[in-house]
Amino acid sequence: MSSEQREHGAAAESAWRRFWNRGGWWKALLVAAVYWGLYQLAGVLVFLAFGGLIDKHDVFANAASVFFGIGAAIVVGGILLVIFAPSLGWLKQLFGRQPIGGSWWMWIGVGIVVVFDILRFASADYAAWDAGAVVAVLVTGLVIGFAEEVLTRGFAVNLLRRAGYGERSVMLLSSLLFAALHAGNALSGQNLLAVGFTVVYTFAFGLVMYAALRVTGNLIWPILLHASTDPSLFLLTGGVDATSSAMHPGPLAGVAGLANVVIMIFALVPLVFVRGRVDREAAYGLKPPAAPLA
Repeated sequence: MSSEQREHGAAAESAWRRFWNRGGWWKALLVAAVYWGLYQLAGVLVFLAFGGLIDKHDVFANAASVFFGIGAAIVVGGILLVIFAPSLGWLKQLFGRQPIGGSWWMWIGVGIVVVFDILRFASADYAAWDAGAVVAVLVTGLVIGFAEEVLTRGFAVNLLRRAGYGERSVMLLSSLLFAALHAGNALSGQNLLAVGFTVVYTFAFGLVMYAALRVTGNLIWPILLHASTDPSLFLLTGGVDATSSAMHPGPLAGVAGLANVVIMIFALVPLVFVRGRVDREAAYGLKPPAAPLA
């Protein structure tokens, strides 16, 4: 490679990083939209290549069906995010200490998620499950937690903070993006009422995960909380946005079933109490925006 080519490559890389380093809500939307599109494309390609391994009547029937029916496309999405982060020089930043701390009440949200996840895991009817499918559900949950949290509480939060938004706006916009990603479930033929409830719930869950990010100070913890939430729900109900009649959960299932309602109620708390703004210059070496953003 000639010196001119190396200089051109360095300039292009610098321009690429400068573009993203300034942040902005529309860039967060762009990242989410591109991720969603590539995830959908990956899902189509996985189905074309491995559709024969997916049980059309019960995607949770066995390990292969779970992985290729749910997990494989998300694995692709997670890999793309991992590739994207170093291209910006953000990998350490995304998984490093958060530039703003949290308040004591945010631990309540973390506690709610942990307690209800334990209750759901304890109440699941494991006898009705294929053993390999249980393992695949747990692995898929980890992949979901990683990809969705890195995208929304990682990239989106970072882009919004870099643009100078206050933390309430950062919380709301990143949670709206998180909820919007799940609106696409309607394209898979899911009941619109169930999809609508999922969107509302995921917005509330996004607020709780934002609080977890703030109070724990590291993206790893929302990832792990999220990674335990989806599998506990799948194992308890035997479905996605639905409950399988073949499941015979334990005596605590009724209490565990209150999780979504309790999370949505708690989500009202961060709506009221979240405050603050990250110092762009101290955190990112960026000058303050011309006019303060809400």
